[in-house]
Amino acid sequence: MLLSRIITRFCLWLLIHTFYCVEVQGAEHFPQTGPALLVCNHISFIDPLLLGAVLRRPVCFLMPRRFYEAPAVHWLAMRLGAIPVSATDSSAQLDKALEAARDRLRAGGVVCLFAECALMRTGDLPRFAPSLEALTRGLQVPILPVQIDREWGSFYGVQHGQFVFRWPRRFPFHATASFGAQVPAGSTAFQIRQTLMMRAAETASHRDAMQRPLPATFLDSARRNWRRPFLADSSRRELTFGKALIGALLFRRLILERCPEGKMIGVLLPPSVPTAVLNLGISLAGRVPVNLNYSAPLEAMNEAIERCQLTTIFTSKKLLERIELPRWSGMVMLEDVVKTISAFEKVAWAAIARLTPVFLLRRRLIPREVTLDSLATVIFSSGSTGGAKGVMLTHRNIISNVQAMVQAIDVDRNDCLLGVLPFFHAFGFTVGLWLPAVAGFRVAFHTNPLESRTIGELCRKYAVTLMIGTPSFLQEYVRRCEAKDFASVRVPIAGAEKLRTEIADAFWDKFHLDLVQGYGCTETSPVVSVETAGRRTQSQMGSIERGTVGRPIPGVAVSVVNPETFEPLGQGQEGMLLVKGAGVMAGYLDEPERTRQVITKDGWYITGDIARLDEDGFITITDRVSRFSKIAGEMISHVYVEEALHRALGCREQRLVVTSVPDSHKGERFVVLHLELGVEVDELLKRVRSQGLPALWVPRREQFYQVESLPLMGSGKLDLKQVKQIAQRLASGVAAP
Repeated sequence: MLLSRIITRFCLWLLIHTFYCVEVQGAEHFPQTGPALLVCNHISFIDPLLLGAVLRRPVCFLMPRRFYEAPAVHWLAMRLGAIPVSATDSSAQLDKALEAARDRLRAGGVVCLFAECALMRTGDLPRFAPSLEALTRGLQVPILPVQIDREWGSFYGVQHGQFVFRWPRRFPFHATASFGAQVPAGSTAFQIRQTLMMRAAETASHRDAMQRPLPATFLDSARRNWRRPFLADSSRRELTFGKALIGALLFRRLILERCPEGKMIGVLLPPSVPTAVLNLGISLAGRVPVNLNYSAPLEAMNEAIERCQLTTIFTSKKLLERIELPRWSGMVMLEDVVKTISAFEKVAWAAIARLTPVFLLRRRLIPREVTLDSLATVIFSSGSTGGAKGVMLTHRNIISNVQAMVQAIDVDRNDCLLGVLPFFHAFGFTVGLWLPAVAGFRVAFHTNPLESRTIGELCRKYAVTLMIGTPSFLQEYVRRCEAKDFASVRVPIAGAEKLRTEIADAFWDKFHLDLVQGYGCTETSPVVSVETAGRRTQSQMGSIERGTVGRPIPGVAVSVVNPETFEPLGQGQEGMLLVKGAGVMAGYLDEPERTRQVITKDGWYITGDIARLDEDGFITITDRVSRFSKIAGEMISHVYVEEALHRALGCREQRLVVTSVPDSHKGERFVVLHLELGVEVDELLKRVRSQGLPALWVPRREQFYQVESLPLMGSGKLDLKQVKQIAQRLASGVAAP
């Protein structure tokens, strides 16, 4: 029997190493002698074979009974000494299986448990089986988290929740087996799950063998999907992947000629086919596209231009007229640039794009200095201090987030995304542009997310299957769109604001679609978590939970800590939410001190949100620490509005404070608590508007409340918690103390 097992293990080792190139990380954590319990994620059917091929010691696997008893597997499972177990087993059967595993451990062997006891369909860590704690209870053996990575898309695939066979695109296929440090014996399933999730985040940050910078990845995707539809918009412009690549190469040439020195290129354009192609062309030129917020105050736009040292800004005459912005030096009108491209150039670059081998295109077109850790874009996000923050995102940040989203929302080449989020938002840039560019499916753009009827027509015309929007936008669609408009949609995602039950129910009643929630930050490229199934259709993997923002996407770890001591908290406890993974930004542009304030030495990003985690890893956001509001999807700083109001008053001392309360239409609304102003509120608002603030940033007259004094703490600082409480009372019609 021993000889038979040795021969079997050798044959499997030979088979795995023929088809796979397996990288082992953290091998020093694996004990060469003595007992060890491996707790591993479960991506594919060959995970046991892969682990058995990289470990020199024999491993006993706890295996789902339905696979153990399958005719094609049973003989091999017996030779490898697997132990069958099932969630439907009786108590006696389960105890017998667990006792057999304990006997192996007591004898000094190695036992591996796939903690969720099922294959992962979306890449996130599903609910851990109760058998994990039952196995470890009272057993003093080292527990090692093991992360299997990079197997997604090998000899199988996931299509709408079902596993299907497919030939791999690469041969040999690369995979990683990453061993983490030992977890103390007696740890709970929640603690083990957190450790395994952190190991996944660390592993995802070292995927150099399977990742390329964004322009190189787009080249591969465009050549592979040459005739497939890619870009479309409400102006009836349509491009295939091949034509988009040709257009991007033409823009690349123009950029290299017009901007020989500028590293960053400004883009002041709404989401559309030309804007997307321009961003792709800038990236192919090895430059950094900086999409400017055309809805921000003029002062904020000027600050972004100065910080990035932008000497060239691509825009259009139509947009400048719409936002009433004068033409500046360095602005290049996109419509004028397009006219300079000759027919000969189009034909020449079409031949180059189609006939040149991909590896030569990558080598000749993309500068060598462009690596995974090179800057891919800068996105400006207003924060609690009022000043704009230039969030630096690298190619590794964005490509990791894109690859995780491909798994999390289960996309394929037949999908079509509704692209209404502007590229100056992280969601618009990563999910609206690069997700379809990398994954090989279509995106349909429209410049205004509030023009519901046009969006409904766009969804019908292009059979949109994926849509991402704020609850405010989605509420407008419920009011103005018809049920047939969204007949093809399969995954509608709500983000940026808290999704109220009333909106989700209304969406279901009209469109029979379950809204799922997502959560992210600009600093995390941006997606952190997303629900992976509808609210009313509980999936086999238990990947939804009402009232949460889902579980972290693959390769992202989250932790809830004490806001003062940063000690990790247990399940169900509220604290500061931290995020770790390959998507965490490189830092704030030219602000190292500000960067150190939000990124710990261990690489955790401090979100500023208060949250809690349940035992299955679902995140519930309960409050925000930072002083900003998300109104109709726009992130607006309270301090910025306060400063504008004080400038309008012409006073130096603090006469007012801005906070916010929940709003049924826009998510939140401002409340201004003020002392005696000396001017009428209408006159004050007139002065504020003259400063050029967008209408969304200006509080309304009925949002001003006069108080006898502003609440202060003992240190003399404003008591912001009490400010919010007073505002809530006044806004609800209750007299403040």
